[in-house]
Amino acid sequence: MTLYLKYRPRTIEELDLPEVRDQLEKIVASKDLPHAFLFSGPKGTGKTSAARVLAKIINCTGKNRPCNECEHCVSITKGNHVDVAEIDAASNRGIDDVRSLKESIILAPTSALKKVYIIDEVHMMTTEAFNAFLKTLEEPPSHVVFILATTDPQKLPGTVRSRLTAINFRKANNEDVKRQLLRVAKGEGVEIDDESILLISKSSDGSFRDAVKIFEQLVVMSGKKINKADVEKILLLDKLEGLKDAYGIIKNKNQTEIIELVGKYISGGANAKDLIDNLIEKSREDMLLSGSKDAVYLIELLMEARTRISHSPIPELPLEIALIKYSSDTQVKAPEVKAAEEEKTVDLKTNPTLEVVKEVKIHANTLDEDTWKKIMVYVKSRNTSVEALLRASEPLGFDGQSLTLGVFYKFHKERLEVAQNRRALEDVVAEVFGGPVRINYTLTEKKPVPVINKEPAVAVQSGLTESSDKDIIEAAKEIFGN
Repeated sequence: MTLYLKYRPRTIEELDLPEVRDQLEKIVASKDLPHAFLFSGPKGTGKTSAARVLAKIINCTGKNRPCNECEHCVSITKGNHVDVAEIDAASNRGIDDVRSLKESIILAPTSALKKVYIIDEVHMMTTEAFNAFLKTLEEPPSHVVFILATTDPQKLPGTVRSRLTAINFRKANNEDVKRQLLRVAKGEGVEIDDESILLISKSSDGSFRDAVKIFEQLVVMSGKKINKADVEKILLLDKLEGLKDAYGIIKNKNQTEIIELVGKYISGGANAKDLIDNLIEKSREDMLLSGSKDAVYLIELLMEARTRISHSPIPELPLEIALIKYSSDTQVKAPEVKAAEEEKTVDLKTNPTLEVVKEVKIHANTLDEDTWKKIMVYVKSRNTSVEALLRASEPLGFDGQSLTLGVFYKFHKERLEVAQNRRALEDVVAEVFGGPVRINYTLTEKKPVPVINKEPAVAVQSGLTESSDKDIIEAAKEIFGN
């Protein structure tokens, strides 16, 4: 058994986030236990562990709940209790899965006081599945408790979220990770100093699970005594610190030297994700100290590369592409912020394929056609795929804080709602309007093309589309390549 599973919290007191402990203690102490919970937060922060603890408290027959000794507690810890089901919504996300679930919910518990359904990654459920599940959430049988867990709560319909008791799990800070690692180290009889724990904490990026995995690797390599040098060796921090010194090479934009630099660190055992994270950290320092737009642009390229690593056949390829783009003399630069008196307008009639648009801050609560055109061109300079998707949409309303877009096709709407694409558009709109703007998407019908003298006229949607077929074909080409 891995150490993370071996030392998974078994009581509320062992949960490592103090806010979660406090909330659960208050809920358990109250007489009326909610019938449905929403545990939301980043991966590795203890959502499933807390769900199991709660399931044990609900069904424990011991004197102190959970006792971790009675039949129910032991079975839940092992993950084989017949009345406590752990469901992966990513694999059971459709309406048929929900129908099967509803059929089993009706049945009374076999041996426990209540049936507990822990549904992980619940945001992966389809809209139809959520609609079918909503009635059960509204009027559940008295013998059922739901614990829904997700890393992306905003994807749940508001009607579902409103019926859940929410408990938020944040990323762990250094003290949280230290508390857990000391508990694991004590249990394993391992000696570890504070400097080593701090390095592990930084590398784990707020994930308890990742922190314990690193600790376990160190135990295998170093035995019962872990020091800073051991941690640096396994995390390749000495190489990564050296990469920060090579930041100047990247800033000089010599492509040959940059590719050799990446190759040097990859062949030395470093991984692309850690390289990117350290380059982002150095670029951020540059941005904060100098206000460099060049550093902002490099950060954007590196963050995009980071999201592509898991889908790349060669892990370092997205990093290499990002750095080549950055170093290219013909590369589009990030839009520069201009004061109101220096604003420039964009003439789409004389230059409809303009690639770079200077930022135009509007500071208004209205959105006219010209402004939408400027946003579209601005988006294109930053992310051509998002701009291609937006061609099949039109603005329906803007109140200064929220922008509602009507999207003509389900495929386009789903792609625009992907977190990365949503963030790309929201960032652009926020820069244009001088403040944060929330984007809402809704399916809408495209206005029919008028026919005059049996000759179809050119239909214009925000001055950017001509026909539904062309929209789909062109968008597909730009999203997936020609």
